[in-house]
Amino acid sequence: MSERVLVKQLQSRADGPVSVSGWVETVRDQKKVQFVILRDETGAVQLVNPATRPAEDGTEQDAAALALTDTISNLATGTFLTVQGELKHDERVKLGGVEIKIGGLDIAAAALPETPIAADSGLDKRMDWRFLDLRQRRNNLIFRVQTTLEHAMRTYWIERDYIEVHSPKLMASPSESNAELFEVPYFEEKTAYLAQSPQFFKQMAQVAGFGKIFEIAPAFRADPSFTSRHATEFTSIDAEISWVESHEDVARMQEELLQTAIRAVKDKHGDEIQELFGLEIVVPEAPFPRIPLAEAREIVAARGYDIPRTDGDLDPEGERQIAAHVQETFGHQFVFITDYHPEIRAFYHMRDEETGLTKSYDLLFNGVEITTGAQREHRVDVLIEQAKEKGLDPEHLDFYLDFFRYGAPPHGGFGMGLARVLMLLLGQDSIREVTYLFRGPTRLAP
Repeated sequence: MSERVLVKQLQSRADGPVSVSGWVETVRDQKKVQFVILRDETGAVQLVNPATRPAEDGTEQDAAALALTDTISNLATGTFLTVQGELKHDERVKLGGVEIKIGGLDIAAAALPETPIAADSGLDKRMDWRFLDLRQRRNNLIFRVQTTLEHAMRTYWIERDYIEVHSPKLMASPSESNAELFEVPYFEEKTAYLAQSPQFFKQMAQVAGFGKIFEIAPAFRADPSFTSRHATEFTSIDAEISWVESHEDVARMQEELLQTAIRAVKDKHGDEIQELFGLEIVVPEAPFPRIPLAEAREIVAARGYDIPRTDGDLDPEGERQIAAHVQETFGHQFVFITDYHPEIRAFYHMRDEETGLTKSYDLLFNGVEITTGAQREHRVDVLIEQAKEKGLDPEHLDFYLDFFRYGAPPHGGFGMGLARVLMLLLGQDSIREVTYLFRGPTRLAP
């Protein structure tokens, strides 16, 4: 059996016998010649076959050549096959400067003649047939970018002696609040909950003496939102570090992490992203701008937008407005919004003794929140009081509070949505476009 050669390897390969495998993208069946565009996971190549048609005068034709021509004529888009043939370099061939003259063809699995989606199909229709939608070169690139982004982050952390953890996704009690929880029947009439975040377990690792940890894993929110940036299941990127002096230590780590990851994407995929998405990847400069929430609200008001929220936080349009200000003023795609009031923060966020505001931040990327980060409260008596202020029963949090009854270092961390980062990095309108298989209030399949 001939060794399979990837399309991306063809340009550096000498003319001669070759075997390639992939799926049919297009067929041009002309009278005297047939062209097939074959795509694999690395690119596309042109296949060519001199067509042999039945002679009108009844002259005997080469049976094998007739059969090959007939097979190619009947190939449906999406058919997976292997082709053996002769590779030839030819600068006149627009698709990579190479083509393969077909010698033999083995069909692995034929496709139905009509595909259920087209280039102009709507997003929901494409999501119904996601396995076909993902065959596009553009969509393939999204997940190569995702792979590079995650690998660069892991490399950053591992080179700095972080420990990777895998926290459980089945929990006996809520991780943050009783809202937005998926309940799961558990043994002997018990109820478990799908984890909203690994928050409590990240903090447990600090108390366990791990020092610095990270996790990239699923999280679940029973949030009936239909916005372009919400999902019921998503991939959360989390990190937690010990011995912080404030949330600034966390913010500095995160901006270094994002710099490293985005630079890796630019170096490896920048040209292809420019070609397929029409945008240039910009590696952000550090430090990222920091703006206290109260000041951010004043800036947004001065720009003529009245934030309708009554809790003091920014709404999505407010985030876009402050991001526009930052771009105009600093030429930056990122901004940390800091100094949130305790009423709009989790009970475990540490508070500044002088201002009473939390030592926390939200990170906005191109006008959309991608992160909440904070220094955590590690003093158990303070944690109990702050939980009570939020209307939480400390007895229901005993397993968490126990972490801090036997000593705990000052610590902090963040959680960041992978799909939101990808969406904004690639200039997409919805996280559905950059999620392998999206899950929302009305979507559980495929």
